[in-house]
Amino acid sequence: MIQANSTIILTFLAYLIVVLVIGFVAWRRTKNLSDYILGGRSLGSGVAALSAQASDMSGWLLLGLPGYAYLAGFEAGWLMIGLLAGTYLNWRIVAAPLRTATEQYGDSLTLPDYFERRFNDRSGVLRIVSASFILIFFVFYTSAGLVAGGKLFATVFGMPYQLAVIVGTVAVVTYTFIGGFLAVSWTDFFQGMLMFVALIIVAVLGLGASGGFTGLTISMVEQNLHLLIPFTAADGSPLTFIAVLSALGWGLGYFGQPHILARFMAIKSVDHVPRARHIALIWVTMALAAGTMIGLEGIVLLDPPLQGPDSEKVFMLLTSLLLHPVIAGICLAGILAAIMSTADSQLLVASSAISEDFYKGLLKPAKITPASMLRVGRLAVVGIAIVAMVLALNADATVLELVAYAWAGFGAAFGPTIILSLYWKHGNYLGALAGIVTGGLTVIVWKQLSGGPGGIFDLYEIVPGVLFSFIAFWSLSVIGGGKNA
Repeated sequence: MIQANSTIILTFLAYLIVVLVIGFVAWRRTKNLSDYILGGRSLGSGVAALSAQASDMSGWLLLGLPGYAYLAGFEAGWLMIGLLAGTYLNWRIVAAPLRTATEQYGDSLTLPDYFERRFNDRSGVLRIVSASFILIFFVFYTSAGLVAGGKLFATVFGMPYQLAVIVGTVAVVTYTFIGGFLAVSWTDFFQGMLMFVALIIVAVLGLGASGGFTGLTISMVEQNLHLLIPFTAADGSPLTFIAVLSALGWGLGYFGQPHILARFMAIKSVDHVPRARHIALIWVTMALAAGTMIGLEGIVLLDPPLQGPDSEKVFMLLTSLLLHPVIAGICLAGILAAIMSTADSQLLVASSAISEDFYKGLLKPAKITPASMLRVGRLAVVGIAIVAMVLALNADATVLELVAYAWAGFGAAFGPTIILSLYWKHGNYLGALAGIVTGGLTVIVWKQLSGGPGGIFDLYEIVPGVLFSFIAFWSLSVIGGGKNA
């Protein structure tokens, strides 16, 4: 446990007050469901860029990635390459076309809404199936954020883990419930800056304490030479092609993440996309490099060594070891920022699936008013958060595991359909439905088989999921002869 003191406690309280004030200001500007879900499509380049990347990286960036680098060494570089490539391609080939398409197709507010209009599905099946996958995988994704929050509060304050999860859930739900998309995006901008500063400070000071690059390298050679070789595992065994492909495969997930795509849909205009892309790429490159470096520094600086799930505490422990309590409090608040920036976005997208796709699209109530839709959206935030919190109460859960599963689910279910909907005019309702179902189910089934026979099933489930989804979309579109629902 990190020794908590009044300085760190006051820093956390100040941070929470800031985000709640932002939530209140956004509440004053939230008049209808469009404002609540997409902020009236009013995001500027900077807010869109940092909001997208902060909600993308989450507590995984400050807990999961350093923990992975701590255990695996330079093997983590393959994961970095995959994520950087995915970030660039997502901003390059999806952002502007999706912003244009969602507005052209009936000012679509959600991905299920866009799929239904784009593929002229009058049956409602496509909307309900895609919304169902959003709810399934976002429960796991949100749970990952709450697990990270539990570990943070338990480590810093010595709070019981289950109580820490409940406290974190209440904090996230409060300002998401009040302010909606504007609160989430504005706080994500603020939180993205805080995450960035925290990572850079700890990485730079950790490098100095390790004796610079030379000292860090020498110390790692003395402890375990294999950690410095990107083609070997920590135990010295050769890294398999499946392991490398699995790490690179993380980049495939970007094209289907609803909470990231929502930022593309909400940016003011396509003219803002190039500048946002440049900001996002600078942020993510430096943040990933710093997160990986912190894990490597932990190998040298932490004694006794961390084991298993405890490796995800490396950032927190280095923060306490290297920094003055005032700066440590700010950096630890950066973890909370990372957690909240993703959990709030996920809750909001899942909420929009319930209010816009199930309530309005499926139930079709006789009287729909902006106030009633807003009320349903806010109640959905609370309900989904409670389910995710229950899953997060398991103290043995790891952030990286939960994120990997949800990331694969969204990437495989929606990524191929998003790309083909934007670039292939012959895609139709049957193809879209087949692509979404095939991708999502492949991830679910493959994950269950991965712990068994080994071999090909050790491959990260997103890779076969994306491949089979593309094949299913193309096949059914061709068989359907271009006919829509």
